[in-house]
Amino acid sequence: MIRVLVVDDQFLIRAGLVGLLNAAPGIEVVGEAEDGDEAVRVAAATLPDVILMDIRMPGTDGVRATERILAQATDPVPRVLVLTTFDLDEYVYGALRAGASGFLLKDSGPERLLAAVTAVRGGDALFAPSVTRRLVEAFAGRVGSRPRASGPPPELGALTTREVEVLGLIGRGLSNLEIADRLYISEATVKTHLNRTMTKLDLDSRAQAVVVAYETGLVTPGG
Repeated sequence: MIRVLVVDDQFLIRAGLVGLLNAAPGIEVVGEAEDGDEAVRVAAATLPDVILMDIRMPGTDGVRATERILAQATDPVPRVLVLTTFDLDEYVYGALRAGASGFLLKDSGPERLLAAVTAVRGGDALFAPSVTRRLVEAFAGRVGSRPRASGPPPELGALTTREVEVLGLIGRGLSNLEIADRLYISEATVKTHLNRTMTKLDLDSRAQAVVVAYETGLVTPGG
């Protein structure tokens, strides 16, 4: 049973999500919240597997709520699925930096929503890596990027040369299989490098790895 917390400041939207999720086999809504502060409290009390997090809310928004929930969580850490009206939303970029596992447009159909909850609960990325890349690139391009120096950025000094290569390709939107083909290694080896990279950089999701690749200048917008 997948335990879900639904966070949205609009009652009708929240009620619709709760009704849809509770009607689906294998899913149970364990809590509701209408703002970020309440979401933090309810998440601590109910320990959900997945949190459907509205991003734009009065008071504490979804970005800050995501940061607080994940900072306070103990294993197993909940997976945060951001709900947004727009596919390029600066708040979503912030949520990915905070550790959200993916994002879902509010106009997505019921089947897409249920599939997203199941995928995120299983540890999969909700979106294709290229979608994450386009999102991060759009906002990295707006705020500017560092000039690319020779060698890996100093923030990535803990990584091996191969781990830096894998991180750079992840930042460019390649899947594990595509990275394996590019580097002439197995897909399992790519996963090993990625897991070690995420551990060394204290990352919780592939989306965060993409953000780090851009923010350190390892990957540049349009590069």
